[in-house]
Amino acid sequence: MFNTGPVSSECLGNLLRITLNAEYFKDKYLSFSVVDHSGIAWELDETMASQCGYTVTYSDWSKIEFRASALSCHSHLEKDLFVVTIQIKASHTPDMKNATTHLKSASCYYGPWSPRELVCESNYMEVSVRREVPQTVKDFIQDEPEDWTLAFPEAKAGKASIWQIVFHQPEEKKALLVSDAWSAGYGLNTTDTRVLLRIPYTAEQIQLVEDQGITFSAVRSSTFYKQQWMILMVDTAVACPVDGVDYTNKTIIWTVPKYIQPVSTGATSFKDVLVEAGVDLHKLSAKEMSSRKYVLSNDLNAITMKIPIGAEGGYYKTSVSSGQHGAKYTINLFLEHQWEDNKWGLTKHTIIKEIETPFEQVELAITNNSNLSARLMNVTVGMFLPDVELVNLTIEGAAVAVPEAVQHGYLAYKIRYANGSKAYVIQVPLDAPSIKKEYMRDDMRAYTLNVTLAFITHPTSETFAVPVIIVSAVKDAVLPSARGFCDGRNFHLIITHGNVDQNWLPFISDWHLTPEAVQKYNYSLRDNGTHLTISVPFLSSHVNYEDFHTSGIKASLHLTLKDGITLANRKDFSISCRFSPSELIQCLPNGTVVITAVKLVGVADLDTSLLVLRDRRCKPSLVTEKTATFKFNVNTCGTSRKFNSTTMAYENDVLYFRPGNDTPVYQLKFVCWYAIKQTVDVQYESKKNPPPSIKPGFGSLALSLKLFKEKSYSEPYQELEYPVVKYLREALYFEVELLQPKDARLELNLDDCWATNSQSQDSIPQWPILINGCENSKDSYRTVFHEVTYSLRVKFPQHLKRFEVKMFTFVQGTSLLQEQVRCLCCQQSQYMRLERCMQQMPCKVSAGQVLPGAIGHLLEGITL
Repeated sequence: MFNTGPVSSECLGNLLRITLNAEYFKDKYLSFSVVDHSGIAWELDETMASQCGYTVTYSDWSKIEFRASALSCHSHLEKDLFVVTIQIKASHTPDMKNATTHLKSASCYYGPWSPRELVCESNYMEVSVRREVPQTVKDFIQDEPEDWTLAFPEAKAGKASIWQIVFHQPEEKKALLVSDAWSAGYGLNTTDTRVLLRIPYTAEQIQLVEDQGITFSAVRSSTFYKQQWMILMVDTAVACPVDGVDYTNKTIIWTVPKYIQPVSTGATSFKDVLVEAGVDLHKLSAKEMSSRKYVLSNDLNAITMKIPIGAEGGYYKTSVSSGQHGAKYTINLFLEHQWEDNKWGLTKHTIIKEIETPFEQVELAITNNSNLSARLMNVTVGMFLPDVELVNLTIEGAAVAVPEAVQHGYLAYKIRYANGSKAYVIQVPLDAPSIKKEYMRDDMRAYTLNVTLAFITHPTSETFAVPVIIVSAVKDAVLPSARGFCDGRNFHLIITHGNVDQNWLPFISDWHLTPEAVQKYNYSLRDNGTHLTISVPFLSSHVNYEDFHTSGIKASLHLTLKDGITLANRKDFSISCRFSPSELIQCLPNGTVVITAVKLVGVADLDTSLLVLRDRRCKPSLVTEKTATFKFNVNTCGTSRKFNSTTMAYENDVLYFRPGNDTPVYQLKFVCWYAIKQTVDVQYESKKNPPPSIKPGFGSLALSLKLFKEKSYSEPYQELEYPVVKYLREALYFEVELLQPKDARLELNLDDCWATNSQSQDSIPQWPILINGCENSKDSYRTVFHEVTYSLRVKFPQHLKRFEVKMFTFVQGTSLLQEQVRCLCCQQSQYMRLERCMQQMPCKVSAGQVLPGAIGHLLEGITL
């Protein structure tokens, strides 16, 4: 072997092998040319290679080999020495621009030649026979074709020629002149002593023949040479095995029949002279074969070679089938069989056979080597053979080339091992955006790496993908926490977010708290990113009522955070408070009683629509799933009355009866006390009374002015939300409420309301909104009053005034003044500001005597 840098050469009998250094020529486009004795370079393609005796193979993990026959088209022969010169161009681009050129010339000795030599290469068959005929005489006179016709019929085809070849086929014989045979892809050549015919496996005249169940590609041909009045014929038959390979018990069995008919025609006796075999054109001794567990047997009719799959001398290469990663074992065997017969004497038959086992799927190991303390996911994928290369990663559905993966937080690199194999390592931080984080339990979170690796094989360019899904459990979960409190009318729950509940959803009794649902029930739901605040009225269908006593009603609110995808329960919160019984009862001065009964959790089958008063004809006027509200006069519905020296008490019960049972299972007793000063006997006489009169009066009152977000007047702006930003002509909803005293005999009337752009009530400019309690007739968009009705929040509708104003701004000349607009309502020199409502404010109101004051209480509630 001769080694000269990136290109080395080796003489192997009648073949020359030139090997290219795979690392040097990696990722380069190559072209091969053969240089003739005149210095002309002939670029090789597949057709020329098979016609002229050249073979180029890519094997053994991208090893590149060039083989040339001793009798190749451009080799220079001198006795037993043949010389071959090749030119190799390498470029980084397929157009071969800026290519580097490597010129390699090698000479080999080969001899002695057998009378007949047969070569079975991977891309052609070759037969050369000894020529014991005189050479062509220079300047001889060509004979006429008709002179040859009677002498030898096969010589009549075509015009007069030096050589022609006749193919013997079952149905006919076909003769081709040398030029026609060359055009058909055949290679013909002569030396001083030999005649050569080279046949590609794709040639038209090839026949498939079978011997001992094994198929051969065969050609029976005669090559003719004419010189003056002589015609000479040479038998140029050749045959090469197509199959004959079996796989049994992890063993390759290669069988080659001996003395097959196409090359033994006319012979009657045979004698084996030599049988040798090897790998990669290197002959192996019996001792070497035994060490590799090869078995070579020579029987009467066939030669058999057995090779364990995976044995030394072969190699595995990556293969892909239906997108699955696998491997094939490949070994390049050769067999040399020499025999003597009574026709040819000595024949040498050399067969080069590359054997490739069937595809076998190979599972790839995916190893999780994550360093959780360093918050780094680390996964190793492999082993791979050296002919595999990672080309890209698919991250969240997008294919990313390996060098660009670092921009997504991914580091991909390979590890090489001594035997040539390799593995790929993928590293990515736990906090990378593509890493899925999911709460597991307690303080555990699951981090999921989901990436697909795309690979390519060399030199076949097959592709396959390896999905990598790695889950690591990390103790870093921070669960949401909560604190709660109650005011006189509402539950308030403030949840502090953790790091696992970004996609958790709030539910109350399996009811999702969406913004639309919250608005429907007049709840409050706010999330600022760090805290979730929920407010629910005491009297609502999602509150559980546990018991009630004169000291209060025990109620609870249960909230569950559920997984946003699976809806599995993740975290439960509960708040329990006692509310004043006065929240359930109103004893109005006109003798009307409004009582709300609640469904207790201990009476699960209670139907609130079937609750009644003592007089069972008195049914609730408003029913929800958990409450029933009755509104009646104290002189109806079986109400009893008691007197003492200072009060008058009215008592009744809310009852629930199961069908067919007269004993109530639910009883809520309540009483209304009305204060009286004295009891006197009066004489009643019917006469026309004058109408009641109303006298003005003055007193110290507590008022509030609020701005609400919507026309429903359910949610006011909080102090931290000011100043409020509004568009021109967008509606502003104001509410003025009399806070103290809570006297049903009082009614709130507004005097003047106006807007300024400063904190001073007397500042200029200003614009009147209400004048003497009425809308400003000069306003383009007049103030609209809204009716106030009784509700759970509004006990005394006469204590509130609501009005709507369209947003505006002040103008100075043609310029808009961008200062804040402030709304004030006042009487004389007193006022309130929108940003901060004053607690005490003198204001002019009207008062009138209605009924004595009333106080309501729940006496007791029992469940039977």
